[in-house]
Amino acid sequence: MTESVIADTGQASTTRNRAIIVVLCSAAFMAMLDVFVVNVAFTDIGQDFSGSSLADLSWVLNAYTIVYAALLIPAGRLADRHGRKAGFLVGLTVFTLASVACAAAPSLWFLVAFRVLQAAGAAALTPTSLGLLLTSLPPEKRAGAVKVWATTSSVAGALGPVVGGALVQISWQWVFLINLPIGVAALAAAWRIVPDSRDESVTRTPDLLGAAVLAVAVGALSLGMVKGNEWSWTDAVIVAAFVVAVLGLALFVVRIFTHPAPVINPALLKVPTFVWANITALVFCVAFSAVFTSVVLWLENVADYNTLITGLALVPGPAMVPFFAIVGQKLDKLIPINAVTAIGNLLFAIGAVLLAVSASTEVNYALQILPGWVIIGIGIGLALPNMIAAATVDLPAAQAATGSAVVNTSRQLGYVLGLAILVVVLGSLDVTREHALTVFRHGWWAIALIAAVSAATALGITSRTNK
Repeated sequence: MTESVIADTGQASTTRNRAIIVVLCSAAFMAMLDVFVVNVAFTDIGQDFSGSSLADLSWVLNAYTIVYAALLIPAGRLADRHGRKAGFLVGLTVFTLASVACAAAPSLWFLVAFRVLQAAGAAALTPTSLGLLLTSLPPEKRAGAVKVWATTSSVAGALGPVVGGALVQISWQWVFLINLPIGVAALAAAWRIVPDSRDESVTRTPDLLGAAVLAVAVGALSLGMVKGNEWSWTDAVIVAAFVVAVLGLALFVVRIFTHPAPVINPALLKVPTFVWANITALVFCVAFSAVFTSVVLWLENVADYNTLITGLALVPGPAMVPFFAIVGQKLDKLIPINAVTAIGNLLFAIGAVLLAVSASTEVNYALQILPGWVIIGIGIGLALPNMIAAATVDLPAAQAATGSAVVNTSRQLGYVLGLAILVVVLGSLDVTREHALTVFRHGWWAIALIAAVSAATALGITSRTNK
């Protein structure tokens, strides 16, 4: 009888843990789905808001990622102090409502403004979803749950292009409206089954001024890079933007070490695995952001695919990610986690090289895009879950939300820089096929070099989870 009760209790606990994982991962799924569907809708948004340059359109993505990156860490710290569940629910609500507002935007710059609100919601729900995941589960389940969390976003990457392509056939506004049913369902489930947690040792409000300084610095850097070609690199505004970026980043570092409640706890910077995983995630996401957007633009503007065909063409790469994330977990038991991550990044670089060397003005998807794209997807599957897991699993549970916010900030900064670099390399898309071939090749070679750098930095990652 006692054994039966214990077995029933254990089964109930397992079922509850799985439900918590599903609910919290659904938030990561929604946030990442939004990234991929917006990328696919990029060209249609530009056509609807006629007269918008590639540089102007890039702010539909960059405004989101800059604000997201700046608010992730303070949102994580506020959640540590006031309750992670409340932060998750508020963030999910803001994100869902802002998505509806994006669909109703009457102009490009209204859309950019509503994307900022979306980013604020995402900044609250992302670290709290991972923080709640880490604090709701027993220690032995955390590493696997983090990899599931990371892999879930990859599944969204596989579904996003197809979903986005199909929705854009109706209207690009539907790529935002798709968040409404997912958000409402996740809110209802989280309210009922996800337990709250907080860090009682956190008594101060985090450095909101430091977060604002970071946003201004990253925004200025992005502005300088995106508008440099259009306004001239010696233009006073461009030079001033780079100066503001350098001074802002320097001030942000100073505040980390001098503020009583800094955005990033200096103690985190003493964990080598955490530091190297964040560096690798930042560099990796520069390459990731640039390669995904470049392939979308190549297919839609050079191959002349419509959004639905583009979405279908993108599927094979992201579809590799969840499968090879599982392979990566198996490999983690055989070889060090840094080796698995480095191999993934090297495969990413090889895939980008294949895109560069096989491209031609007469696009043949099966021979020129598919091989490199699939190899890139395999590399992402091996690298990304390991980077995120390594950056968070070795941290104390009390710093879970903050630690996850830092690694996600690194990822978002990488996305901003990757898109900005791509805009610089590509310039305008209103060019001949021959010129487009040249600039896209340059972009893919640059992406390959960046991915190779992330393979080198990955060698610094070591983790107790691998021992």
